Amino acid sequence: MADTSLHLGGSILAEPAEVPLGRRETCDDSWLVEGLRAGDEKAYEVLITDYQQPVYNLVSRLLNDPADACDVVQEVFFKVFRKIGAFRGDSSLKTWIYRIAVNEAYNFQRWFVRHRQREVGLGNDEDGNVNYFHKLPDPGRSPYDCVADSEQHLLIEEALARLNPSFRTAVVLRDIEELSYEEIAEILQVALGTVKSRIMRGREALRRELAGRLEPEPALQLTPQPAE
Repeated sequence: MADTSLHLGGSILAEPAEVPLGRRETCDDSWLVEGLRAGDEKAYEVLITDYQQPVYNLVSRLLNDPADACDVVQEVFFKVFRKIGAFRGDSSLKTWIYRIAVNEAYNFQRWFVRHRQREVGLGNDEDGNVNYFHKLPDPGRSPYDCVADSEQHLLIEEALARLNPSFRTAVVLRDIEELSYEEIAEILQVALGTVKSRIMRGREALRRELAGRLEPEPALQLTPQPAE
């Protein structure tokens, strides 16, 4: 059963477009993988239809600034196209793509920190010396926030952004993407016990972030749940 510890009576972000019924009935991962390896244009279209929105949703939550998500998602699909020949089928295609997405989000964050640390401010300090500073990400709302009418939605997204990245990733994959512990362990390439620990600690950190900021509602459960 899917974990509902972050459920607000509706999806936090807009649901991805519904996949046509014919796609579900006639195609599976094996067909898609073989089509991608063969350069089949239809397979590429199916890949984008099935995974573009879910990958964007995942990446945007892992980055401090969701505005950077589009660039990262583009790189994710470049990697998928280039590396599909190396996909061995040891995990599901979704798990493999999500692993690439998580790694690319982490790579972008590391690049961002190094790049911003080298930027120079235009202002001078009191002694006339040039100031060096870290540029902070724009805290503006994502496109999805603009159409969401729930203040709780924004509070939870902001609280997630303040979590330790390792905890945030585990919580997003479990409580929002609703992946199994085994799938998360495969994506993050860590032990199952590590996954459960990160989820438990992430939920507790999220609960502390939101303490006193949300009105209690029957549909909202933020109490940390024991790992399965």
